[in-house]
Amino acid sequence: MHVAKYVPDELDRRIIAHLRSDGRAPLTSLAEALGVARGTVQNRIDRLLATGAVLGFTVRMREDYDDLTVHAVMMIEVIGKSTTQVVQRLRGIPEIRRLHTTNGNWDLVADIQTANLPDFDRVLREVRMIDGVANSETSLLLSSV
Repeated sequence: MHVAKYVPDELDRRIIAHLRSDGRAPLTSLAEALGVARGTVQNRIDRLLATGAVLGFTVRMREDYDDLTVHAVMMIEVIGKSTTQVVQRLRGIPEIRRLHTTNGNWDLVADIQTANLPDFDRVLREVRMIDGVANSETSLLLSSV
């Protein structure tokens, strides 16, 4: 039996947008903001969770909450067909918060967050030592604008 993939509609996208800005918003507030019944919002959220369209809810931190944290973006070039192995190794580095494939001259983009500059230096060395990493370029994120 083939199960059809769930495709969120406009109301689902609006619910998701509201939850992104306040994941703890009461259902009644969401329903009022969206102009639908509370039960409709509850059913939609339940379906988004059941189908895996929404995986869960998380805490969003204020950008300046921890000014001492080092944030960076690393562009990574991979040799030949070793992307799968490189990705597996990169996923093992806890300071890499997110990892994306991309197009252009670079193959991967890593979002890095460390507690301090010595940890950041260690992460850079770890990435560069991975077999299959040909080149990388890293930019520190200094401030949000």
